[in-house]
Amino acid sequence: MKHIRSIYVFCSIVTSVHSGASKLPEETELTTNCSNASLRKVPEDLTPTTTILDLSYNLLFQLQRSDFHSLSKLKVLILCHNRIQELDIKTFEFNKELRYLDVSYNRLKSVTWFSLAGLRHLDLSFNDFDTVPTCEETGNMSHLEILGLSGAKIQKSDFQKIAHLHLNTVFLGLRTLSHYEEGSLPILNTTKLHIVLPMNTNFWVLLRDGMKTSKILEITNIDGKSQFASYEAQQNLILENAKTSTLLLNKVDLLWDDLLLIFQFVWHTSVEYFEIQHVTFGGKVYLDHNSFDYSNTVMRTIKLENVHFRIFNIPQERVYLLFTKMDIENLTISDAQMPHMLFPIYPTRFQYLNFANNILTDDVFKKSIQLPHLKTLILKDNKLETLSLVSYFAGNTSLRHLDLSENLLQHENDENCLWPETLITMNLSSNKFADSVFRCLPRNIQILDLNNNKIQTVPKDIIHLTSLRELNLAFNFLTDLPGCSHFRRLSVLNVEMNLILSPSLELFQSCQEVKTLNVGRNPFRCTCELRDFIQLEKYSEGMMVGWSDSYICEYPLNLKGTQLKDVHLPEISCNTALLIVTIVVIMLVLGTAVAFCCLHFDLPWYLRMLGQWTQTWHRVRKTSQEQLKRNIQFHVLISYSEHDSAWVKYELIPNIEKEDSSVLICLREGNSDPGKSITEDTINCTEKSYKSIFVLSPNFVQTEWCHYELYFAHHSLFHESSDCIILILLEPIPLYCIPTRYPKLKTLMEKKAYLEWPKDRRKCGLFWANLRAAIRVNLLETREMCELQTFTELNEESRGSAISLIRTDCL
Repeated sequence: MKHIRSIYVFCSIVTSVHSGASKLPEETELTTNCSNASLRKVPEDLTPTTTILDLSYNLLFQLQRSDFHSLSKLKVLILCHNRIQELDIKTFEFNKELRYLDVSYNRLKSVTWFSLAGLRHLDLSFNDFDTVPTCEETGNMSHLEILGLSGAKIQKSDFQKIAHLHLNTVFLGLRTLSHYEEGSLPILNTTKLHIVLPMNTNFWVLLRDGMKTSKILEITNIDGKSQFASYEAQQNLILENAKTSTLLLNKVDLLWDDLLLIFQFVWHTSVEYFEIQHVTFGGKVYLDHNSFDYSNTVMRTIKLENVHFRIFNIPQERVYLLFTKMDIENLTISDAQMPHMLFPIYPTRFQYLNFANNILTDDVFKKSIQLPHLKTLILKDNKLETLSLVSYFAGNTSLRHLDLSENLLQHENDENCLWPETLITMNLSSNKFADSVFRCLPRNIQILDLNNNKIQTVPKDIIHLTSLRELNLAFNFLTDLPGCSHFRRLSVLNVEMNLILSPSLELFQSCQEVKTLNVGRNPFRCTCELRDFIQLEKYSEGMMVGWSDSYICEYPLNLKGTQLKDVHLPEISCNTALLIVTIVVIMLVLGTAVAFCCLHFDLPWYLRMLGQWTQTWHRVRKTSQEQLKRNIQFHVLISYSEHDSAWVKYELIPNIEKEDSSVLICLREGNSDPGKSITEDTINCTEKSYKSIFVLSPNFVQTEWCHYELYFAHHSLFHESSDCIILILLEPIPLYCIPTRYPKLKTLMEKKAYLEWPKDRRKCGLFWANLRAAIRVNLLETREMCELQTFTELNEESRGSAISLIRTDCL
């Protein structure tokens, strides 16, 4: 829509698309709402494609032909509640698609007619016409279905001009009625006639003529000032040529005698359905209800709603019996604040009774009532308290549908109930029932509504309701889903808004016929107990009503507000058996791994060594580097196999000492302490030696304690230099021959250079030279530390003897 000037700033536009039949294209409708905008003239900048235009509740007083000239697509025009005084129908001659025109509630006094062939709805009611505004052009509107008219005077000639039109509804909205020519209304050819009367109108004449006019007659605003014929005159009055089968009276304010006259008159007519809404009556009673003639009637249904009593001195029994003696099929008296109801002592043919929204008590059922044909009883919103009393009353009927909702009903366990076998539908919602209500239910019930009560569980010891198909237990205090052991045919179950934390699966195991389930808006506890319920939705094919918006976690707090579909509960954390099996399997795997390591990698030895090493590490941390250096007593530690001792003693040691006889050599067998273990001796020797020589051979590989020494030398914490290990390969050792439990030896041989003992004796000189270079240390410094330590231990022994001892220990 283009820019609209300030006069049109209040209008709103809504576009909607309507799909027609499959072979027809979609129709786009543009609605322009300019109501309540205080407009004094029609806006000029209306969108040409507007189809619905609302100009109601404004200040329009005149229409121009140019106002709607550009709206060629206009279908609906609403001009009600304005101040228009004159209307020229030719104003809409260019609106060929106009179907709906409402000009009611204006100040129209004259209409200039023009035939709008396509118009179907025309409303000119509640205007200021002197006579009904019809003419020959009105009769040419052959598609007209609904016509609203008004006029202070109604004459036969006004309706004769449209008598040939087959109308669906004629609506007479009269502001005043100064004259009515009797016989005018029957001229109309309409299915429904609705008359809204002004105050102080002769209702009686319009009622008679209206009943001769249409099948459905509705009259609104009947007050006590209307002129009624006397009762004696009514007795002899026979209405001929009556057409009305449905009579509706709305907003009625009469004396009781006047209302009784209306009932007596209608009783002998063609009316089958008689409804009175918003009726007020009272006053003194002069007519005897016993004189009411109940014979010769086709009446089937009487309905009174929103009944109000003024102060009057009339025994209520007369009112009750007036209606119950009518012996019709359907009777409704609702919203009447009726405290009681009486029935005749003989059987009646009522099939439908509706006494909803009254104040009936248990006293209604304390007298015998014979209603053998009753099929539907509605007692909603009363003051009933005892369910068993209702059951005994119903037991003498053919009741199929019973509504007892919004009462004060309860049931005690010791009270017996007697329901008819025909009862299949019960509404017991909004009462005070507890679990015991299940012991007072009809055996053949099919649809049962127990929502908004005080039920906590469905007892196990109740009768089997084998026909029950729908059960509503919403808004109760259930803590779990009821099983179907007593409801084998249950297909619809509603348990929303209860106290269900974790629904059990008993329902689904026993209820094979359930197709619709509503468990929403319960305080779900999203733990493992709910996992199967959540999984059920994936396989239920839409069985859960309201999933997933109504299924929200309440507990635990970290999941509060989370929808059940978003909660992930792993199988292993919820399945105890699976968890135990998993733990056992893991323990077996770990045990197998530990056993394998013990067998192939000597794991216990490594653990012991790790313990020893850890103790040494803590001791070293507390000892300064200077103190560690003072603890060194030997230049070199030699580790070898017992089988290679000859080569060590006769080849290795002599050649090491050949160049410098003062080299201090540590051999573990010469420095063992009888009070310590081999492991502790190995650690001590490693700690006291500057470097370590390992003589490698197949025999060394097979000697376990040699690996201990190698292990501690490799992990030495007592030397600043990392080059403290010297490897001598006495005999070739293939790496695959080294057991897998000794990975340290294999690692050293792969990564560290070693000296290989030559088979050719001529090459031995070079071998010894390389070895002496590898073990080159500050001999003087080491010797002094060794001597100082030895002097301390010998105390008062002589220097010469000490030097001899040192030599002996080192060798």
